[in-house]
Amino acid sequence: MDITKVKAVVTGGASGLGKATTKALRDAGASVTIFDLDPKGADYAAEIGAEFAQTNVTDEGSVETAIAYAVDKMGGLNTAINCAGIATAEGTVGRNGPHALDSFQRTIDINLVGSFNVGRLAAAQMAEGGVIINTASIAAFDGQRGQSAYAASKAGITGLSLPMARDLARNGIRVMAIAPGVFMTPMLEGLGDEVHEALAKDVTFPKRLGDPAEYAALAKFIIECDYMNGTTIRLDGALRMP
Repeated sequence: MDITKVKAVVTGGASGLGKATTKALRDAGASVTIFDLDPKGADYAAEIGAEFAQTNVTDEGSVETAIAYAVDKMGGLNTAINCAGIATAEGTVGRNGPHALDSFQRTIDINLVGSFNVGRLAAAQMAEGGVIINTASIAAFDGQRGQSAYAASKAGITGLSLPMARDLARNGIRVMAIAPGVFMTPMLEGLGDEVHEALAKDVTFPKRLGDPAEYAALAKFIIECDYMNGTTIRLDGALRMP
């Protein structure tokens, strides 16, 4: 797909991986609408020349309204990138008893159900084909202690890629997932160099945290490479979590 003809929505597009992706697409000449729960995302959208819709990805009505707005503003839709998500750290059984069910459900709801919700509603608007990119994680394969909810949600994303791609093939829509390793997102930036070095020590090469711009570059490549479909790409410096 010609990147200048891209009309994309990016969830979580005002921070972290999503923010880097919206910038990369806008810099390349794509039309972009940021979907984010934080209304401050409107300021970033205005800064880069994108549209903004305050959106709760788990709410059907909210997403329907946001997609209708995006289609109207951009004159169509052919790309959806799901970056909205949360991370939880909670043991299956901890000092205070079993894992809270509501926090497990909330993580699945936002990370997995939210991605599918946006993907299915966006696909219905892609009259001339398109691409959907979901964000998994290496936790889908190497989940650590305290990551039951997060790893399950991201494993769901990896499992979604192929059947969703098969479902949407007749519509000319490709579906891919990216599984990032440990990236320098706002959640990690404030932890300091010592923590960053500790997190990077198990990365095979290069021995550093990932740059969100690298996620954005891969997303852009997936959009442009029409033969990429139905799978998950690890973006992790060959990191295998201990």
